Amino acid sequence: MPVLAAGDPVPLTQRLLGAPLQSLVAVVVGILALWLLRWMIGRTVRSVVEGGSQVRSQARRLLLRGGVTTGPADPLAVARRFQRAETMGSVLRSAAALVVGVIVLTVVANLYSWDLAPVLASAGVAGVALGFGAQTLVKDLLSGIFMLIEDQYGVGDVIDVGEVSGSVEAVGLRVTQVRDLQGTLWYVRNGEIVRVGNKTQGWSRALVEIRIGPDEDPDVAVGLLRDAADALGADPLLSPLLLGEPDVTAFEDLSGESILLRAMVKTVPAQQWAVQRALRAQIQRAFGAGGIPLAVPRREVYLERPVLPAQDQAKSG
Repeated sequence: MPVLAAGDPVPLTQRLLGAPLQSLVAVVVGILALWLLRWMIGRTVRSVVEGGSQVRSQARRLLLRGGVTTGPADPLAVARRFQRAETMGSVLRSAAALVVGVIVLTVVANLYSWDLAPVLASAGVAGVALGFGAQTLVKDLLSGIFMLIEDQYGVGDVIDVGEVSGSVEAVGLRVTQVRDLQGTLWYVRNGEIVRVGNKTQGWSRALVEIRIGPDEDPDVAVGLLRDAADALGADPLLSPLLLGEPDVTAFEDLSGESILLRAMVKTVPAQQWAVQRALRAQIQRAFGAGGIPLAVPRREVYLERPVLPAQDQAKSG
């Protein structure tokens, strides 16, 4: 191959087949790599969403083969898993685009021998300034990512995050939307959530406490309370919501006014309130039929009258 002298002009074909072509190749390779990464991320997200339903259907098939009946899939659980997978997929797609873009820009800069030191220095200063100004935003995003990875809560869960308590309607990387009992929709920043109490994750528990008078027979009252709790299992609408036998105890508290009885029933998630209402209704009927009244708060008031001297008493008499 002939070597060009220092003063000879570079041929047009060599100029076109040099850095411009290599830059074009780098851009095309970057686009293909980004498309491949996005495709892999999308497929992973779909496998997470569809794989969960496949696993549940296979488990349901095995249970049915063993004679165990199962209910339909919970739509809130499906929406929760779908939103979690989609959010993580969005984060991964954005990260993949950023990484591929930086690599392509670096390759093109090396081909043209660009001096990126001033640009990097300016970007570093701007990044530091932006970092100080966007600390809360970065904190919210990082908290949202870890919250999704750890699956602390999701759509449909009833949570307590301090000053706000209610049902989760949407989960994002920056904010979580919680609707309370009054219907108010709260936007809670993920970075401001210090603790989370999830009332509907895994399983729940219906808890009902009643008080009877200290003169009543606690053994009879416990029997009536157990009958009321057992009646829930005979209800065709409530029995699928129960996950175990009721636990009935007495003397949880003792005072001169009352004896505290307690009934606890393990339930499926988010159904403890319906079971509690039904259990209270059963308790009212059972105790009414058994003739045991519920204790009512009592208050004793003492009136002190001043003692008058003897002369005043004689005058008043």
